[in-house]
Amino acid sequence: MRIIENVEWESVSSAGATEGDGRGHLARLTEALPGIDVDQVEQWGRLLADRVRSGHRILVAGNGGSAAEAQHLTAELVGRFETERQPMSAIALHADTSTLTALGNDFGFHEVFARQVRAHGRPGDILLTLSASGRSANVCRAVAAARELGLLTWALTGPRPNHLASLADEAIAVPSDVVATVQECHLVVVHLLAMSFDQSVATRMPAWALARPPGQRPAARVTGAARLSGGQARLLVLGDAFLDRDVSGVVERLSPEAPVPVVSGMGVVSRPGGAGLAALMAARSGHDVTLVTALASDPEGEELRALLTEAGIKIINLELGGPTPVKSRIRASGRTLLMLDDSGAPTGFGSALDADATDALLSADGVLVSDYGRGMATVPGLRAALERMPSGVPVVWDPHPRGPEPLPGVVLATPNAREAAQSAGRAHEPHGLENDLTSAQVLLGRWSAAQIAVTRGALGAVLVQDKSAPPLVVSATASEGDSCGAGDRFAVAATTMLAAGLLPSEAVTEAVSVASAYVASGGPTSLAARPAGRERPRTGRPTPFAVVRQVRARGGTVVATGGCFDLLHTGHVHLLDKARRLGDCLIVCLNSDDSVARLKGPTRPIVAQADREAMMLALRSVDAVLVFDEDTPERALRLLQPDIFVKGGDYSLTDLPEAAVVRSWGGHAVTVPYLAGRSTTTLIHQVVRES
Repeated sequence: MRIIENVEWESVSSAGATEGDGRGHLARLTEALPGIDVDQVEQWGRLLADRVRSGHRILVAGNGGSAAEAQHLTAELVGRFETERQPMSAIALHADTSTLTALGNDFGFHEVFARQVRAHGRPGDILLTLSASGRSANVCRAVAAARELGLLTWALTGPRPNHLASLADEAIAVPSDVVATVQECHLVVVHLLAMSFDQSVATRMPAWALARPPGQRPAARVTGAARLSGGQARLLVLGDAFLDRDVSGVVERLSPEAPVPVVSGMGVVSRPGGAGLAALMAARSGHDVTLVTALASDPEGEELRALLTEAGIKIINLELGGPTPVKSRIRASGRTLLMLDDSGAPTGFGSALDADATDALLSADGVLVSDYGRGMATVPGLRAALERMPSGVPVVWDPHPRGPEPLPGVVLATPNAREAAQSAGRAHEPHGLENDLTSAQVLLGRWSAAQIAVTRGALGAVLVQDKSAPPLVVSATASEGDSCGAGDRFAVAATTMLAAGLLPSEAVTEAVSVASAYVASGGPTSLAARPAGRERPRTGRPTPFAVVRQVRARGGTVVATGGCFDLLHTGHVHLLDKARRLGDCLIVCLNSDDSVARLKGPTRPIVAQADREAMMLALRSVDAVLVFDEDTPERALRLLQPDIFVKGGDYSLTDLPEAAVVRSWGGHAVTVPYLAGRSTTTLIHQVVRES
């Protein structure tokens, strides 16, 4: 074997090198690399991060070796380069071979990229093309199509002048006539671009939002609103704050004077309303919240200030010129009988947006403008301050018909169906999905927002991002409860998700689940206590802990069971049904995928955790699911403290460490009859035999 000595990079030169000589190849690469405009590559990475985080994507195209570089880049963006983060949307246009060959056969090879650009490209997206010669016809046609559609076009080419470099908005040209050298330099650019992108995302994305590093095990997790691990986002809420009061009593008779109920035994509960409620929701979810609002100095204003301060909310007060708006609900048996609005006409403010408010805006991870039509959204200096926000920081605008239009360019506007129809001049049209979609499309053009999400109450929400693209319709999980504040909960959740780097479609989907869970958990009453960690609901049902609180509040019995529940079968259904009959709710402690793999072996689970969880929640007998990572549900049980813990009859209580745990707080561990012949292992063996 011939050993080749290491070559010092600086010592390689083109002198004495022949065309096929390895040293000559390195020399040509050494001469070309300094010609790469690193500043421009890094600028591309920063701009790409801003575009993708705003809901746009990058399309990449090239032929031959350039196709490999294109696919290399999309892999780095959808996956990661060095820094763990959320996946980003990137499409290599040559990678779908069925589409590529069909287009080549039907339209000619020169159209294979241009037609895909017309299919996938949207205004604001980016097209990056690679061509060593700069003359590839299919690549040049793709750039022309992209520019017609309003995409930003970038090109990686060989030496100038070339047609592709002149056609694209921006180009990085490698100063070498050797194709291999150009392509190798393009690979360097791909890595530099991915590096700049990751660094830019990490700079704009707070540490709490970054994904877990590879190999680091998470803490025990729960599904639904409460999480046992998480962190804080810096959220700024700006808007009109009220004092909300619930006056609750009982109705036992009708008035002799009129056919109206008589409410007696009344108690009064006060809480922040309007933008104050939105700020309270964000704070109760574990985030660092600043509220920019105007508070009066009257007793109601002092009460409102105390409620906000007690919740840990930092207040920037612009001083309300009139009395504190107060809204009261007269309630009995969990239902609202009458609403009293003592808010009066909007009044002015003592000051404009000051330096403290501006600094808080500029340092926020996400901003929510919670407009209730009383003037805060028009406060002097607001729109100018928002226009100076750092790129990549999402601004969500929850509008009001009496307020101003959202600032052009906000990431998301969130009117409800009534507000959207009124603002779009369609209030007279029949209510329904068609009217909501049309209203959103009208407002998308009028407001110049990046996306419009129309909230539809118990029906969920619709998201419109482009008039020519299909809308996203997100259905809510059916739930009964107090819906007061559900729109605010949606807006807060969407702001948080966008600040965490989720795409608008993901953020709206999560926000619908959050709002549904909020309603099912009792609405405003669910905000009575601060949870241990940041909320990020993933289902519309109440969280396990909310279920436990509700059942215990009415003196009920909490039942729990645990297991992998891989390949759900009739034995599982039998167990869960029997367990549910023992009490007033059933919480399933579900082994995570990692936990199942440790217990059952590397080929398990057959069904992934998310699907197992969804199947559990689809069963009538299951009220909530709590996912845990340990080998046993001991820690999860200590958190829930059920009255009864149930296992199938194939287990002995003496073999279950959970039995002693449950007994430690006075609970009971029991078994229910085992349904013979039904097991996941039996099913797996049967499938293997038959295959």
